[in-house]
Amino acid sequence: MLERADTFKIFQQAQTSTQTLKKKEQLPSSSIDTEMSETRQLNEDVSLRDMQIAAVLKMLFLNKNTTDTNLEDTFNDEELQWKVLILDLKSTTIISSILRVNDLLRAGVTVHSLINQTRASLPDVPAVYFVTPTQENIDKIAQDLKDDKYSDYYVNFTSILPRDLLEDFAKQVSVTGKADRIKQVFDQYLDFVVTEPELFSLELPRTYSLLNNPASTEEMITSSCDHIADGLFNAVMTTGSVPIIRAPRGGPAEIVAEKLGSKLRDYVINTRSSNTSGLDSDSLERCVLVILDRSIDFSCMFAHSWIYQCMVFDVFKLARNTITIPVKGEGGQETQKKYDIEPEDFFWNANSHLPFPEAAENVESALSAYKEEASEITRRTGVTSLNDLDPNSNNDTVQMQEVVKKLPQLTSRKNIIDIHMNIFAALLSQLENKSLDTFFEVEQDPDNAKARSRFLEILKDGKNNNLEDKLRTFVVLYLTSENGLPKDFVKEVENFFQEHEYNISALKYVYKLRDFMQLSNKTLQNKSLEDGSSKSSTGNNLSLSGLYGFTEGRLHGGVGSLISGIKKLLPEKKTIPITNVVEAIMDPLNSSQKNLETTDAYLYFDPRITRGSHTRKPKRQSYNKSLVFVIGGGNYLEYQNLQEWAHSQLHNPKKLMYGSTDIVNPEDFLKEIAELGSSSN
Repeated sequence: MLERADTFKIFQQAQTSTQTLKKKEQLPSSSIDTEMSETRQLNEDVSLRDMQIAAVLKMLFLNKNTTDTNLEDTFNDEELQWKVLILDLKSTTIISSILRVNDLLRAGVTVHSLINQTRASLPDVPAVYFVTPTQENIDKIAQDLKDDKYSDYYVNFTSILPRDLLEDFAKQVSVTGKADRIKQVFDQYLDFVVTEPELFSLELPRTYSLLNNPASTEEMITSSCDHIADGLFNAVMTTGSVPIIRAPRGGPAEIVAEKLGSKLRDYVINTRSSNTSGLDSDSLERCVLVILDRSIDFSCMFAHSWIYQCMVFDVFKLARNTITIPVKGEGGQETQKKYDIEPEDFFWNANSHLPFPEAAENVESALSAYKEEASEITRRTGVTSLNDLDPNSNNDTVQMQEVVKKLPQLTSRKNIIDIHMNIFAALLSQLENKSLDTFFEVEQDPDNAKARSRFLEILKDGKNNNLEDKLRTFVVLYLTSENGLPKDFVKEVENFFQEHEYNISALKYVYKLRDFMQLSNKTLQNKSLEDGSSKSSTGNNLSLSGLYGFTEGRLHGGVGSLISGIKKLLPEKKTIPITNVVEAIMDPLNSSQKNLETTDAYLYFDPRITRGSHTRKPKRQSYNKSLVFVIGGGNYLEYQNLQEWAHSQLHNPKKLMYGSTDIVNPEDFLKEIAELGSSSN
């Protein structure tokens, strides 16, 4: 493991003049375990997003140790120093998912630019670089130094800077004779994107295709697994805890687990040899990292959900906290309307995990509450509208001052409510236009024969704008049918799509997939989250695709105009395969025997064991913290189900983080496997 102290040594060795780098303290001399120890001292209740924000802010405040996971406390406590922030495309994605332009300004960033764009020289201003460790970026930083573009240089890399690039950087800097202006060189271990409090992505698209395409070479697969292990190492470093690693045998999960275990083991050895506290001072409570292949539950990638966040992700484009909705203009032309979901969006934070009708009720309640408060203010102040209130008014009455102080908060609240009212309206339009609720019902029906009959009715409903939804539901039925679907039923469905000239290459892959699907998935028993009671094994245990089962009924209270006429589905909460695996590993005392037998066969890596065998026979033990990672694509369905289970453990609360190589929507994943189906012909 490369220590940051090596940065100074290499620069020192590469000097052509003894007068450069006079002040050793200008370069960091601590090893990476110090960063780990500091992270571990953070409040254990903070989310993964909080920890990443704290790490980014620490970087922006020139890597001082006083930054906190509380955004406001950090801004209030830190001395402001104006600076320029230089990014590349990857680091821009990382930062834009957790901070806004105003946050950067409060951290002293007056200008932020891409490293590969033409940038004006600001020779009196320090620059903070946050870029991926590539030869191209190294060359550009060295050129900036040569051109005297900025006064001082604080260089930060998203992940580990390889030794050869570090040495090359040192040589390029030494040639300029300006090495004293390189104040810091840090590996930040932040090469992953966080979009929800406990959800992250490595942004490695089409990983499933690469790992499952017969045309992929061994070198391509090994390289992909190396990238995944590197990304997971970054996430682990940010959490501040080196975990026990569990993974199923065979497949990419085992390869990644071994590679990551090796990286963490090297880390443990290096921190011990440097006589620092490092990981050895970690608390006795261990975190567990569960690495899984997408085959754990294939059908959940296609399932329709009744959860607000999942529906938004399914129907529209939800990426990096931005929702993109198609909107028709006055001329009938379709444009794209974007809504940013801010971290302080009170409605999203409280309702994204709720069923669609319940969340719709809540947005109307929030609107009513706002109107009542606005009405009370206008009554007390004598104005006819909040817009008539002048924040710069000289009216010094106590009452008016209190009202003026409330205005920004009220305005922000109203904007958030308006955003979600617009999103719900757009969702309703799509739901009614494509009959999306019927697909959800069919997929959740435990009666396979009834589900098939209902599906044929939907298939022949005369609508051609939901062919993709029809194909997805058929895939779910095919994969969740315990004994397989009748051949005549399958043939009838295939004929329907062929008559409508709809590509069914994806089905060819699904057929083959089911034939080779691991039998162990059949042993994963579903469980009710309401009472914790185990359910008997059914055909859906192969892959219970939805976050919820359902019962039909009416929600209490008036839903109002927003969802009037829409069927109210009251979900029955159940676990899905990934949650069953995590429960068996984290809480074996309350898991079913079948689930335990499945996970007992998983590999067990303890990176702290630095001598002898690094793989041990797994032992059943309880964990309170877990990081769950899926190789080959993830989705909000699994994220929400895991969080639902974690929050249902009232007597023994669990902390769960969920990540994947990429968060993939059903449309894109369908295209991905369709290509695999076509290539296998």
